[in-house]
Amino acid sequence: MDELIHREAPSPNWNERALPVSMVVLHYTGMESAEAALERMRDPEAQVSAHYMIDEDGTVTRLVPEDKRAWRAGRSCWRGITDGNSASVGIELVNPGHEWGYRPFTEAQMEALIPLLAAILRRHDIPLANVVGHSDVAPARKEDPGELFEWETLARYKLALPTPKPRISLIYDEPGAFFLALERWGYDIADGRAALRAFQRRWRPRRIDGELDGEVGALLFELLLERDLGRATE
Repeated sequence: MDELIHREAPSPNWNERALPVSMVVLHYTGMESAEAALERMRDPEAQVSAHYMIDEDGTVTRLVPEDKRAWRAGRSCWRGITDGNSASVGIELVNPGHEWGYRPFTEAQMEALIPLLAAILRRHDIPLANVVGHSDVAPARKEDPGELFEWETLARYKLALPTPKPRISLIYDEPGAFFLALERWGYDIADGRAALRAFQRRWRPRRIDGELDGEVGALLFELLLERDLGRATE
């Protein structure tokens, strides 16, 4: 067994990939217990699964091999990829989520996630801009891993993009221009307000109101600028 994997709990819920791996999607389980989440992801009738689950004590469970397509992203879109399940490795972090008592992720979970994620990114040569949350790829349906997830911890280890420091307040005269820029960054903007909330949840989690303001505009501008100048690790 891989030294980063503590147990195997094979799920029958997978099929063959139709795309190469180019993303990692992070989730929370959103259930009352780890046992309930594991049972559901191994239930053929549920038709949901993930490649890995990380318990609150740091135990890493593998459910589906990385070369197979696990079923967890559902209807999703990121940077034009609409079959997120085929293109991604999915990691579920045990947390009751917003429905059952959302709480901070544990230190043990983050300590287990860091080397696991590093190995996945290295194996598949995944750009940091494609390390995303479930809410990023399905903004109209999902909130996970949520505003308490420690993205900046991952960024310190160069496992996710860091939050930029806006130098100005940027108000878009035409909201449509902002949403086109948001789509350019990667989001599905079919539901613009949901996409904006997802962007806030990832890049400005202290206030998630779905309202376009100068700070949000500046954050998006800085992200696109870093990418266009080739300074962001894409």
